[in-house]
Amino acid sequence: MAKAYKPADLRAKTIDELKTLLVDLRREQFNLRFQRATGQNEGVSRVGVIRRDIARIKTIMGELNKNAVGAAASTSKS
Repeated sequence: MAKAYKPADLRAKTIDELKTLLVDLRREQFNLRFQRATGQNEGVSRVGVIRRDIARIKTIMGELNKNAVGAAASTSKS
């Protein structure tokens, strides 16, 4: 079972690493949802942890994209 990711650790990663991590977490979320539907779910608390990690990653990716767009806009004004 993986640990929850801290925002500082996620901010240190590149966009590509974040995308890969997001895909992995969504795959794990799907598997846990499938286990719950079949009555095999043992790690009930893990579902919430994954949901929060996905939200953290999406927030940080949005911040990085916003900063990249802002930097591009400021250089084009010069």
